[in-house]
Order: sequence, then C-alpha cells, then structure tokens
Amino acid sequence: MSDEEEIILSELNDDELVDQMFDDLYDGLKEEIEEATNILLERGWEPYDILTRALVGGMTVVGADFRDGILFVPEVLLAANAMKGGMAILKPLLAETGAPQIGKMVIGTVKGDIHDIGKNLVGMMMEGAGFEVIDIGINNAVESYMETLEAEQPDILGMSALLTTTMPYMKVVIDHLVTTGKRDDYIVLVGGAPLNEEFGKAIGADAYCRDAAVAVETAKEMMSRKHNQMSA
Repeated sequence: MSDEEEIILSELNDDELVDQMFDDLYDGLKEEIEEATNILLERGWEPYDILTRALVGGMTVVGADFRDGILFVPEVLLAANAMKGGMAILKPLLAETGAPQIGKMVIGTVKGDIHDIGKNLVGMMMEGAGFEVIDIGINNAVESYMETLEAEQPDILGMSALLTTTMPYMKVVIDHLVTTGKRDDYIVLVGGAPLNEEFGKAIGADAYCRDAAVAVETAKEMMSRKHNQMSA
C-alpha cells in the first residue's frame, strides 16, 4: 500500500504513535524509533514512560514472537538495534531522573569461546526489558568476571558458551564464587547451544536459559522473588 509510506509520525496522537513505535520496532526501523522518541519527549512524556510503554512494550511483542518461532535472530537483532536508537536518547535523561531499573546484569562469554551472537541478543533483550547490562565480551577468564562483579555489584551474572569444550569453564567461575563466599550475592544464569537444564543444575547455576526470551523471563521472575525475600 503506497499510502502507508505516508505516515507522518508527528501527526499521530500519543496512542497512535506508541502503536506505530511497536510496528517500527518490530520492523527494525531505527530512525523512526529515534524520531518518535523525540516527539514523545517534546510532548512532555517522562523518559521512563517512553522506555516502558513504547520501547519495552514493543520489545515484549518481539520477544514473544521470537520465543514462538515467528521471528528469527536477524529480525530480533534489527529490532534490538532500533530500540538501542531510542535508548541512546533516553539513557542520559533516565540517569538524571533516577528512573527505577529492574536490575543490573553482567554478561560475558567464557574463556576459550569467541561466540557472541547469542550473548549479544540476550544483552539487547535484557536492556529492552529495563535491565542495565554490562557486557564484558568474549573469552573471559575467572578474573575478568570477578573484577567486573566487584566493580559493578550486579544482581545477575550471565555466562554463555557455544562449544562443548568451553562449557565446563562455567563451573570454574561458579566454584570460584563459592570458595570466595560470593555465590549467594548473584543470580547466575547460563546459556548456549550445547547446554541443557541438567548441566545448569550440575554446575550450580540458578537457571539455564535456552534462548534470549527465556533469559528475560527468568531474570524478571528471579528479581521479583529476590525483592519479595528482601521485603519479607
């Protein structure tokens, strides 16, 4: 439809604009998301409301369709990249207003492993769900994890591996947390193609997440449990 090309974002009312942002996120249209984010800011929207209602709301749809096999990794990466465009505008404003974050996560691929598509996807989807994400990249030794955990004091540690040969290194990291008495300080989530639930249990992780959508759901659920325990 040619008239569909003619949507002028600034002419939409707030509800229509948020709906349009859902569509644009789904289609991975970064410039449109940036434009719409700025329009909502000009209209006096709080940065946190834009984040939760428009960006996180839109990414929730993307996440659900990814989980159900309707969308695939390339589309999700495009959507996440579009969201990053909006996030880049909102981040400094969110910091000023002290907006609540669901939680904080440190994520990295383990030593000997240089695969990062899955990890990047989890990081983006977690940001899309309102988490602060510190990505320490690939090939991380115990020291690298420990230094970052010490410096950032996150709620969650995420580790990924794509090789059967690097999987056991996750246990090395968890064992080190145990021996240093820090294991209970963090929710430890693990993921990667060769892993499964049994492996996650065997190495002492809190959960194995088979994909990015599950990682987000698991992280949210565990954070709410943590908050309930703290207030109990």
